[in-house]
Amino acid sequence: MVIADAVPGTHPTIQICSNAFFCTFNYDTLISSAIAIVLTLALGFGVAFTLRKRTPNKLQMVFELLLGYTRTLTRDTVSEDANFVMPLAVTVFIFILVANWLDFFPLRSPVEPANADINLTLAMALVVIAIVQWYSFKVLGFRGYFRRYTHPFDVAMPIRIAFIPLNIITEIAKPISLALRLFGNIFGGVVMVYLLTFWFQQWAPSGGIFSALSPLPILFLVIWKLFDVFLIGTIQAFIFMLLTVIYFGMAREGLEEEEHHSGATVNA
Repeated sequence: MVIADAVPGTHPTIQICSNAFFCTFNYDTLISSAIAIVLTLALGFGVAFTLRKRTPNKLQMVFELLLGYTRTLTRDTVSEDANFVMPLAVTVFIFILVANWLDFFPLRSPVEPANADINLTLAMALVVIAIVQWYSFKVLGFRGYFRRYTHPFDVAMPIRIAFIPLNIITEIAKPISLALRLFGNIFGGVVMVYLLTFWFQQWAPSGGIFSALSPLPILFLVIWKLFDVFLIGTIQAFIFMLLTVIYFGMAREGLEEEEHHSGATVNA
């Protein structure tokens, strides 16, 4: 969106049932995220259908670099057998990247930056954390999963018990911080465009320099959007992907202690 056409933070809604909380949807976010999903799928299938073994095209090379980096990151951070983490992290990265990059084009309502809505970023964060909790329970087992909330493991048990509330708060804060980080940066860019547009509009009627050089405001906004969308938007997509992998690695905390405890029980 090069020119802001609405006050940031306002979303047109649609209500599909009588319960206002569960049945009210921001349809501009639904439309924008649907466009990003379609483009993400089209990009993925486009690369899959044009694969070349000996002479890969440029897009395929970019995908292979991304997959290779994420695969190495997953093996080093999580585990050699956590193969499902890599496609999840890459899909999240591409979706967020596409949704952010769409913001550069002169889109008008109801097509708005999807990640400027806290509902979307929080939904993605909750899905990621839910899968992380499932993975932690699967790897550690019932006892090990709850023992994980008593770390640090190298101190006495009374101190570990005292850390339980802090560890629970930390776990709850993960999806909140993950969602707010992405939302805050994208929404901040939208607010900046709105303020710049408002400022330019105030200058033009007064006969200032921007009224004489009418292309200048547009050029300034385009330069800002290049920085905001392609740099900040890419960095935020990468951070979301990186934290997703790191959270899966953190989900294995206590595995060595659980294996040691189980071995000691068997030997006894």
